[in-house]
Amino acid sequence: MLYPVVLAGGSGTRLWPVSRKSFPKQFTALVDKESLFQKTLLRLSGPEYAAPLVVSAEDYRFVAQEQIEALGIEDATLIVEPVARNTAPAVLTAALSMQDTPEVVMVITPSDHLIADQAAFTSALYSAKCKAEQGDIVVLGVTPDHPATGFGYLRATEIPPQAGVVLTIREFVEKPHEGKAMSMIASGNYLWNAGIFVARVDTILKAFETYAPHMMGPCKAALSLGSEDLSFLRLHHDAFEQCPSISFDCAVMERLDKCTAVHLDCGWSDLGSWQAVKDQDDGDDRGNSLVGNATAIDCENSLLKSENPDTAIVGLGLKDIIAVATDDGILVTDMAHSDQIGRSVEVLKAKKAKQAEEFRRCHRPWGYYETLSLGHRFQVKRIMVKPGGQLSLQSHVHRAEHWVVVAGSAKVTVKDQVRMMTENESTYIPLGAVHRLENPGKLPLHLIEVQSGSYLGEDDITRYEDVYNRTEDVA
Repeated sequence: MLYPVVLAGGSGTRLWPVSRKSFPKQFTALVDKESLFQKTLLRLSGPEYAAPLVVSAEDYRFVAQEQIEALGIEDATLIVEPVARNTAPAVLTAALSMQDTPEVVMVITPSDHLIADQAAFTSALYSAKCKAEQGDIVVLGVTPDHPATGFGYLRATEIPPQAGVVLTIREFVEKPHEGKAMSMIASGNYLWNAGIFVARVDTILKAFETYAPHMMGPCKAALSLGSEDLSFLRLHHDAFEQCPSISFDCAVMERLDKCTAVHLDCGWSDLGSWQAVKDQDDGDDRGNSLVGNATAIDCENSLLKSENPDTAIVGLGLKDIIAVATDDGILVTDMAHSDQIGRSVEVLKAKKAKQAEEFRRCHRPWGYYETLSLGHRFQVKRIMVKPGGQLSLQSHVHRAEHWVVVAGSAKVTVKDQVRMMTENESTYIPLGAVHRLENPGKLPLHLIEVQSGSYLGEDDITRYEDVYNRTEDVA
């Protein structure tokens, strides 16, 4: 049996404006109805797999939990990292949490990759498992088809054409420049590093003790001092913060005396650029990929994508262009720059633009809200509360609120008064009044909130009770 360890804490920006820090690409449905995170869980499920262990970030714990539950997975373990520390501390913490079963074989995988051929992937994992049971740490390597500069590479002495073959790796090469990548591919001795590792728990722990012993103490303390929080295992903040921020490749894999790889040929993609996303679609007769409300006129080899059905994106006379539109952001670039989108995000962050990291729709454990209009001393929001969801018992220092229910049923608490509200009913929340909103029904609750006051920021919330244990966020 294989034990999946799914790393889901990244906040990637390479697919801006669709992927942002507040809701990164692993939780986004880029190809079809399931998110990449859900696809990862599905391909690592079945009788040959144990229940997954998911390592995610503080900001994404409720999103990860919601997407796990949507798949009907009831026995997953979700470890919450209080601060971002790259993949090595996540891998070590996962292994330490399983140290009572040292002989089990882990499959350590990112949560934002795409696998086209499930059977080939499963076959490669089986080959890797056989070597892992002998004490190896096995990495999956993919035959490169272009000189990608965003991937790490693995150098092998010889790479047979057939997939599933076990290889000895001589060198790890970090993301090379284009010229070096071209020469490596021409040599025929290099694979892309897929970032998927297979190893026994005790093998992983021994490797850290040998090559990164300074990480053992902080990770052990973070785990032992951690606490159960609802259905999460929350690592201890101060202890985990002492871990260095380093990748598993740099901390361990590049230092091994012997490294083993399995040749993977399964239509793998990390969807690390918009060109990679476009490559998943055969396109029209001129190579254009059109997603959503998109139209191409005399265009060639271009990606046009609209996330909003009410926003039409039209390309005229374009060639090798990527144009992606969301409610609040539009990206236009040529294919040659599709792997440099992170530069755009850095520029937006320097300008303090909200679009750099946030969406209009903000996800919360009880549902979501989105801003419809924002002006001087007023803001209009649309709020959705899931069945059974409830906002914290709270008050505001600087604003009053009007609520209008447009669909579903609401249980509203204002001071010491509790009332039920249904469609077309409204209520007023005075400035400073302690209040709460709940959805006691079986259908989603939708309402319009009109805020008015001198300050409308989200940090003007004082929480008194919260079923999601967010009391640490008290303003």
